[in-house]
Amino acid sequence: LFSGDNCPPACAGADLAGRNWRGAELVGADFSGANLYAARLARADLTASLFVSATLAAADLSGASLRGADLRAADLRGASLSGADLTSADLSGAVLIGADLANANLTDVDLAGANLAAANLAGVTLTAARNDETTRWPHGY
Repeated sequence: LFSGDNCPPACAGADLAGRNWRGAELVGADFSGANLYAARLARADLTASLFVSATLAAADLSGASLRGADLRAADLRGASLSGADLTSADLSGAVLIGADLANANLTDVDLAGANLAAANLAGVTLTAARNDETTRWPHGY
């Protein structure tokens, strides 16, 4: 698996666990299937990037721009997405168990089949967000 420092825009399938791209501009990058476990991407611009089936568990994406990002079936367990902008992102089938989404913008997001059990949704914006009968919400939400 490729793990070089200059991997964007094509990092599909790469092992990038623990990588630090804090504040980086990675617009339109392809991280599909990549291992980004515990990666530090706070305040990064990941607009329109692909994270299909990527592992982002325990990653720091706080304050990141994920506008229009494709996160279908991504593993975001325990990830920090506080204050992130996920406007028009596709989170269908994503696993967000225990994720921190406090004050995140989920306007026009697709949450069909997403698992948000035990996620922190305090102050989250869900305007025009879509879900279905398989979407799992935190207890009492």
